[in-house]
Amino acid sequence: MINARVFVANRDAYRLALPSVKAIRRFTVRTVLPEQLQQLEELVLNLRWSWHRETLDLFRSVDPELWETVGHDPVRLLGEVSSDRLAALAADRRFLRLLDVAVEDLRDYLTAPRWYQSLTDSAAGSAPRTPPEGQGASGASSEGFAGPAAIAYFSPEYGIAAALPQYSGGLGILAGDHLKTASDLGVPIIGVGLLYRHGYFSQSLSPDGWQLERYPPIDPNGLPLTLLRERDGTPVHITIGLPEGRNLLAQVWLANVGRVPLLLLDSDVEENDPIARDVTDRLYGGATDHRLLQEMLLGIGGVRAIRAYCRITGHPAPEVFHTNEGHAGFLGFERIRELVTEHSLSFDEALEATRSGTVFTTHTPVPAGIDRFPRELIQKYFGGTNETASVPVERILALGAETYDEGDPAVFNMAVMGLRLAQRANGVSVLHGAVSREMFGGLWGGFDVDEVPIGSVTNGVHAATWVSTEVLELAEREVPSIIESSNGWDAVERVPEEDIWRVRRTLRERLVLDARRRLRESWRQRGASAAELSWVDDALDPDVLTIGFARRVPSYKRLTLMLRDAARLKALLLHPERPVQILIAGKAHPADEAGKRLIQDIVRFADDPEVRHRIVFLPDYDMALGQLLVQGCDVWMNNPLRPLEACGTSGMKAALNGGLNLSIRDGWWDEWFDGQNGWAIPSADGVEDTDRRDDLEASALYELIEDHVSVMFYDRDGTSLPRRWLEMVKHTLVSLGPKVLATRMLHDYVHGLYVPAARSARDMTADVYAGARELASWKARVAKAWQHVSIEHVESSGAGESPHLGTRLNVRATVELGDLEPGDVAVELAYGRVDEHDVLIEPRYLELAPQEVAEDGRLRYVGEVPLDRTGAFGYGVRVVPRHARLATRTELGLVALPPAPVGMASGPLR
Repeated sequence: MINARVFVANRDAYRLALPSVKAIRRFTVRTVLPEQLQQLEELVLNLRWSWHRETLDLFRSVDPELWETVGHDPVRLLGEVSSDRLAALAADRRFLRLLDVAVEDLRDYLTAPRWYQSLTDSAAGSAPRTPPEGQGASGASSEGFAGPAAIAYFSPEYGIAAALPQYSGGLGILAGDHLKTASDLGVPIIGVGLLYRHGYFSQSLSPDGWQLERYPPIDPNGLPLTLLRERDGTPVHITIGLPEGRNLLAQVWLANVGRVPLLLLDSDVEENDPIARDVTDRLYGGATDHRLLQEMLLGIGGVRAIRAYCRITGHPAPEVFHTNEGHAGFLGFERIRELVTEHSLSFDEALEATRSGTVFTTHTPVPAGIDRFPRELIQKYFGGTNETASVPVERILALGAETYDEGDPAVFNMAVMGLRLAQRANGVSVLHGAVSREMFGGLWGGFDVDEVPIGSVTNGVHAATWVSTEVLELAEREVPSIIESSNGWDAVERVPEEDIWRVRRTLRERLVLDARRRLRESWRQRGASAAELSWVDDALDPDVLTIGFARRVPSYKRLTLMLRDAARLKALLLHPERPVQILIAGKAHPADEAGKRLIQDIVRFADDPEVRHRIVFLPDYDMALGQLLVQGCDVWMNNPLRPLEACGTSGMKAALNGGLNLSIRDGWWDEWFDGQNGWAIPSADGVEDTDRRDDLEASALYELIEDHVSVMFYDRDGTSLPRRWLEMVKHTLVSLGPKVLATRMLHDYVHGLYVPAARSARDMTADVYAGARELASWKARVAKAWQHVSIEHVESSGAGESPHLGTRLNVRATVELGDLEPGDVAVELAYGRVDEHDVLIEPRYLELAPQEVAEDGRLRYVGEVPLDRTGAFGYGVRVVPRHARLATRTELGLVALPPAPVGMASGPLR
């Protein structure tokens, strides 16, 4: 017989062991709302509710207890609320008034001009609205603003809301914040992605702490989505040709993210064979062929979905295409194909037209994070019956080839392709931009790393999504200018410290209570009985210093660095006067066994009865848990191997909630740490022994927590307030607030990348693509003739043997151009300080002027350099291609240098 208590305690596991009948089809039956409540459907189908407090409050009032049960999912709420409750609401005049207000507010939000429209109005001559503070960080002006009518934004994942589980980590969360902020600012973006029928996995733990994955099915009809249909009501189908005459079909789901339409392609349609139907089964799942098909559907199918959407709705066609990481890079091939087949351009002409309007953002600082496919696989899917004479597969293969010294000729690199198909590229922090220039510098051989045309736009976060209601309400009362226009951050200094501390205590307590609930549920799933879990009621403490650590679990993020000295960590957790508690969350990729072992190590440590009330691992990290953590933790800890964190925005979210950062100086923290807005963990850069490096950095982490962080947190005055701590909180908000907002990020993208890309694209397409035709022809001519370009002789005069500060150096260079004209090139003088190896450090550039043609036909160029600083000085000369339509002079990767190093100025300047 089965012991009844054991059965009750483990009934879920018992049920799984029983034979069961599985449904052959899953679908959601939607509620029929009373006529008076029909407007609720309008609110539900626009994801603005996910960041709009008043709409969330309205949904909560439908049934507060059920709202918590369904995890704040309004679709589930309306599907499960009782008919009696709906009838009562239909007769509740107060609720109906609130419903009318919410719907009217949404309609106004969707139609009223916003920041982007004010820039357009300004360019047309009307007075501009003042942009929010922090949006002018790049110094760009709206004068002459000619923003694109539409921007297509492609990403493999989107973190919009926990109720739409189509994300795995930072890339998706960033993409979601990008769309939400674009909506708030009125930036005309169209999002494109895939709809995964199982999303990313749900995480649980085995009894011994091993990560377990479950892929719960997702019914699109149970999500805030609508199917894109033709005007006659039939669903839109996107078709992509596959080898052996097969086709991959996809339908398109539309998610309204405020003002931004998000198109999600779904291959689970009847016309597909079983393999094709499963293309969009899981996010980042499957073998190499499966991953390639996902990326073909995202890039190629995404462009076709946009064309269908614009045709049906009348939405302006995108002028700019933004590729968020290399996964969507095949969109460039589809646009080339369109131009070749529909506008009779050659491949090279179509390539120039495509590049001009494309922006590529790289998010990975490690080569292992880039998708690379075998060349024969690309040949299989883009050659054969899918190949056309005007778009040969060899040209496609060439765009993804790793042609630099360390490259592998057998692979096709999606990031390399993305860079070659985009005229503008960026990393996601200043440091990541520098790392990216180093990583991809081989594509521009002959140029200094600093000249590699990859810039940076530091990520930002969407405040309305991540900042707690309590913090927002305090800001609305004390510093309303921050809420209204993102201005006036200095006024935070005047907010009463007792109010800040009260809010922080409220958020910490909320986190503790929810963590206990999650902890109890996790232990029950691992097989513990209720009788074994009484300790959970006292786990964590709302008055103890709370540190958060939550992220994906690849090895470089070093989840277990805190365990390097377990005894020392225990001492910190159990300190009699200054205890610390740590809340940890994160998922390892299902195929990452090493990451799963890291999680198991943490869980085993946290299972120790001696410390389990002070350190917990919370499974199934998602947006809902992320919001609680960044809002409730006093300190956000991040200890990656520098410089392998591209940006790391979770610390930004914590800062906006009054949390402090404790982090290795990597990603955004390297850029904006000022010595007073948190703590920097010293990095043992240059120590090649990884174990020794981990030991050194872990020791520094323990010392910071013990001697600085906890001391400041528990240092209270006569009113029990930690004054020094609260001063640091205020300084953090003042110094970081306007920088970490996604409004600043979108401003940088608009002025620094989208507007220049739109101008370039218009120039290329004008007069039946005359610009693209001319540039392609010029590039072909220059590339063919470049082998004959050389610098024959360089000499200088005027500085003497011992030049002094303030004198001027005259430089003359004799150049052979072969078949090129002087207007095809720029002869540049690079000059400045040099190191002990005669390498120029942060050189400046001066274009030399053509002076005369020598008797042998060579040209002589001259210029004058001011010797305006003391110390070791040097110069060099080079020839680079020059054309008005090039975004940078490095674009072709061509440079001519002298055959040997030339002239150091004689002697140090003094």
